[in-house]
Amino acid sequence: MTTRATRSPRRRTVVALAVVLAVLAGFIVRLVDIQVVNAREHISDSMDRALGAEQILYGTRGGIVDENGQTLAGSILLYDCQVDPLLITQIDTDILAGESDDDPWSEVSEDAAKITGQTTEEVQAIVADALAEDPSSRFAYLKKRVTTEQYRELADLDAPYIVCLQHPARAYPDGAVAGNLVGFVGSDGTPLEGLEKAQSDCLDATDGWRTFQKGKDGVVIPGTERQQDALDGGTLQLTINRDLQWYLQQLIGEQVQNMGANHGSILVVETKTGKIRAAAEAPTIDPNDPTALEDVRGSRIFEDTFEPGSTFKALTAATVIDAGGQTPRSTVIASSRETFANGARVQDAFAHPAYEYTLTGVLIDSSNAGIAKFSERVPAAIRAEYFEKFGIGSGSAVDFLGEETGVIWPVDQWGAQTTYNTSFGQGLTTTMPELAGAYGAIANDGVRMPLSLIEACTMPDGTVVEPELPEPTRVLKESTAAQVSEMLENVFVQGGLAKQVAIPGYRIGGKTGTGEKADLVNGGYKAGAYYTTMIGFAPADDPEYTVVVTLDEPTKVTSSAANATAFQRAMTQVLKTYRVMPATTAPELLPKFG
Repeated sequence: MTTRATRSPRRRTVVALAVVLAVLAGFIVRLVDIQVVNAREHISDSMDRALGAEQILYGTRGGIVDENGQTLAGSILLYDCQVDPLLITQIDTDILAGESDDDPWSEVSEDAAKITGQTTEEVQAIVADALAEDPSSRFAYLKKRVTTEQYRELADLDAPYIVCLQHPARAYPDGAVAGNLVGFVGSDGTPLEGLEKAQSDCLDATDGWRTFQKGKDGVVIPGTERQQDALDGGTLQLTINRDLQWYLQQLIGEQVQNMGANHGSILVVETKTGKIRAAAEAPTIDPNDPTALEDVRGSRIFEDTFEPGSTFKALTAATVIDAGGQTPRSTVIASSRETFANGARVQDAFAHPAYEYTLTGVLIDSSNAGIAKFSERVPAAIRAEYFEKFGIGSGSAVDFLGEETGVIWPVDQWGAQTTYNTSFGQGLTTTMPELAGAYGAIANDGVRMPLSLIEACTMPDGTVVEPELPEPTRVLKESTAAQVSEMLENVFVQGGLAKQVAIPGYRIGGKTGTGEKADLVNGGYKAGAYYTTMIGFAPADDPEYTVVVTLDEPTKVTSSAANATAFQRAMTQVLKTYRVMPATTAPELLPKFG
């Protein structure tokens, strides 16, 4: 028979068991919640708390190559080396206790300093400062951007607390070759100038990261690693030819020195495509040492504007043929000094009596008075319209970083003198790319091709992205372009610089220009200061390349004759580089006078 005394202990046992089971069930539910239901969230949280700082996995910045794939800018491997201060103290403690036969930090730090170029005191201070700030510190930089050779020497120390991570850096194997175009990056990898900056969307890499836990001995604990891989940048292919660029940079540097000029430039454009094959200038920047030359960073080819002088006479001649019904044999009577009905006065560079000039003769003798008289045969507004169709004042499709545009004032602001001066390249400004595009239109059957400097960007996955360019623009009738090309060939055959610009076996056409330089301080023009230009194309019977040579304030020869040697040598090299065949026909000589 069960009594109250026996029932009471049994009841207490059942109640206690129920409580235990309830608590156990709560633990089980919580355990399932932590390890199953919300496992990922808790793992992530615990890893974030335990792993500390991440390691950056650097992507490789894309290379810049020329038309043939030759490297102009690339990435090399440097290393960021770091130490584990806590592990250093633990190993030194074990050494003192006789539990480790590793070298003490006092010796390793001395060896490491010799490798990195630091002093022993500097290296030891890195660890001491880190521990002073945090006694459990597991990270401090020993030295950033060490070379591969230094990295290998540090690895040979066999110190478990020294770890070096790859850090891509920029290198320019040909130094200043195309430095004015390529630009450069800062010491931290930030693109600062040129295509390095403008084409960052193509070149930039996306860094990844890696996190992990380490044991007391510095070994990574298996299963604790998390990693996001880096993505490399794309490869930017330019239209320029590296070897041609190198040659022309040497050439223009020599010409600048010989002529005592401030600077000079050579621009080469493939006539039928608008592709820039070289854009050389002197002085120019070496991206490996961008601060070596003061105030030399970008590209004057794209950044400078100037009065084009007599090179504009070809554009005026094209206009009066295309819109005014003139021909290369049309004539005007012009002396070396003419006064026009509106009071404007125009003077030639040399004295001569009144000649019955043909339009061709005006270009050959570069007569300001003659082209001014021809310009009267079309309204000023029509001339301005043609200048704009030629691309003057609109920049170029290259849209280079910092690129400037020429300026043509509205016709209603021209005034009496400017109305005539614009016919021979005064009272307005242009740029080398604009002028190259205009002459390219003449050489390309009247069609102006958009200039381009970028061939394509090839992404790491193989995707090829080509630049979006505007449609070609017809500027002149094909027959007009043919007549102007023929006149320009006669300029180089019959003009005063014919012997200096001739290339045996080839037919060449072109024009010179000597533009006065504005005095930005006192107004007007600087006395005796000129910006000289020579521009031409070859072969004249089927133009393939347009070459522009400019000099800023040459002092040995102040006219565009200063450019002749560089132009002849530049065009010769272009024809050799691209293996252009010599002419099989002779030019037709046109009359200078009626």
